[in-house]
Amino acid sequence: MISPRYFVESLKSVQMDFFAGVPDSLLKNICAYITDHSSADHNIIAANEGAAVGLAAGYYLSTGKTPVVYMQNSGLGNIVNPLMSLTDKEVYNIPMLLLIGWRGEPGVKDEPQHVKQGKVTLSLLDAMGIRYTVLSQIEAEMLLQINAAKSYMDETKESFAFVIQKGTFSDYNLNNQGSNEFSLDRETAIQTVASSLEPDSVIVSTTGMISRELFEYRESVNQGHERDFLTVGSMGHASQIALGIALRQADRKVYCFDGDGAVLMHMGSLAVIGSLHPANYVHVVFNNGAHDSVGGQPTVGLQVNLSLVAKACGYRSVFSVSECAELHGVLKELPNQEGPVFLEVKVKKGSRKDLGRPTTTPIENKKALMRFLNNTFTLIPQHILLEINLKY
Repeated sequence: MISPRYFVESLKSVQMDFFAGVPDSLLKNICAYITDHSSADHNIIAANEGAAVGLAAGYYLSTGKTPVVYMQNSGLGNIVNPLMSLTDKEVYNIPMLLLIGWRGEPGVKDEPQHVKQGKVTLSLLDAMGIRYTVLSQIEAEMLLQINAAKSYMDETKESFAFVIQKGTFSDYNLNNQGSNEFSLDRETAIQTVASSLEPDSVIVSTTGMISRELFEYRESVNQGHERDFLTVGSMGHASQIALGIALRQADRKVYCFDGDGAVLMHMGSLAVIGSLHPANYVHVVFNNGAHDSVGGQPTVGLQVNLSLVAKACGYRSVFSVSECAELHGVLKELPNQEGPVFLEVKVKKGSRKDLGRPTTTPIENKKALMRFLNNTFTLIPQHILLEINLKY
């Protein structure tokens, strides 16, 4: 294993001391070290990975120094466009070091949403023409790799990637944890909202802790999971999945259970929701100001007035609560509110140590939801229902 301190300080020793990106569980130890040992203007946790590339490009243009961009390999999808149309040698030829956590590495057990991405990570880098190496877990070899990568980037002005395997870095706990003043925990808030909803309503929950906590709530009260679409990947897109359902199922309420990091990642989605004004749409954002699933690094969620943003985007009703009693009061009002409705629930950081994961597969989740959507209070010809069951 590599010491996070040794790795980050080795980067800084060759003038790579500007960092931008989105935290990843495989990189959480180095992300924590960077957070504790870099000034705020030298470590920017971006809204999404593509934005991080933009930040890095601006840093290079203004300083001539090579920046570092960190991400999970799922974030490669967000950086294809800026890597190909901004930093590529055939466009502006801007170098940056990419630190990519290799979730779903072939042969390493991982969650379903990471398996395909893990299979194609190296081939995707090949297709984009980005040179890479799998980072060594031996510090002396790692130092040689850093020096070789820096020499390559200095000479060619092209980007280089370190692909980082599970278990590469030793533990480092974030000292600058920060906290908020809220007493309501997210799991209680999720249970409170979910238990109040209409029997024919559906929930689309974002990736990470929120989907896990919703799944465990259903298990704890012996309910099925057919009403919930657990978005196990695709961070930032749950609100649009919910919108797609709401526009075609106008007679039922559709709830999106979202997180602050996910909302910030693709905030433009709020404007689309507001412009289409679906009357049956309720957007619940559990805001703790942190990327809880990947080490607790901060977001700007509590520095931004998300309710005002939603109102400006066209949501008809907006609420913001931070206590359980306030939440109960708003939930009593929701049946009388025409959507789209935006409900921000400010919660404290953290989750249960023994929090489980969904025991159903994504395919099972999809099939159960589609049966629920097409059988509940909706008259659809039997031959179409049979076709849906056979196809999906």
